[in-house]
Amino acid sequence: MRTQRFVISLFTVMLSLLMAGCMETAPKATAESQPAPASGAPAFGNPSPTAGSSTSAKANAAADAAAYKEVEYKNIKKKGPALIVIPGDIKSAHATFTQKFSPNNIADFGELELSQANFTVLERANLGHLLNEITLAYNLGNVAAARKTMQVGKLKTTKWIVKFDILKAEQIASNTKGFDGRAVGGLISSLSGSRAGSATGQVVGSVQTGEASGVWLVGMRYKIMNANTTEQVAQGYKELKMEVGATSTSVMGVSESAKGGVGLDTMVQRLVQTAVWDIDAKYK
Repeated sequence: MRTQRFVISLFTVMLSLLMAGCMETAPKATAESQPAPASGAPAFGNPSPTAGSSTSAKANAAADAAAYKEVEYKNIKKKGPALIVIPGDIKSAHATFTQKFSPNNIADFGELELSQANFTVLERANLGHLLNEITLAYNLGNVAAARKTMQVGKLKTTKWIVKFDILKAEQIASNTKGFDGRAVGGLISSLSGSRAGSATGQVVGSVQTGEASGVWLVGMRYKIMNANTTEQVAQGYKELKMEVGATSTSVMGVSESAKGGVGLDTMVQRLVQTAVWDIDAKYK
């Protein structure tokens, strides 16, 4: 009798959770999935059919956490020296990273953030064929070639040459866990000996959960060189942790899953922001 009461109670709890999950995933027409824009800023609608639902809210919350955020640079009111960002090196041999990125992608992020930090940035797009000559001269430390190149037009005012190198990009840890209710559900059904117990066993047996996480470490070195002598003015190294994960749950045919994390694009941009913050705070 005690076993039967326990089985009935367990069945009631499982049914309540199932109903709550069904109600939670239903779209809510009145819910707002977009944050209120700042005064005068462009406003955009959300045409997604799931806008306002719990799945939309969770996905948007995850996206908001990974979205681009401007950095409040310490010495932003002070004008920085004129500089050129040249493509750096990608030392990592990780296939996922090397297939996705090129040194020019990273240099683009560098130009953006150094401009945000109030440095005078001569964009690579305006250098034309000179970019290859500049990159070669400073990578080889060729003083004569560097001085010759820097006598052309706007380049005369350039004080620094800056580059960002990726030294590390590797997944260092992963972890998974899950629950399969079939064995427990079968045990409940066999021990109960009643219809209620059998039904509870079916509910418990339908429960499937899974969770997986992976952690990456991505490291970036920045290097500042004197535009006239090619000598190194300063360098630094920054490393950030990136986590990606996924979860899934299924009960009586009702399923829910989620996956996300900071992508490699966002990770590289955050590393550049961290490096530029260092340059702005220490060397401007």
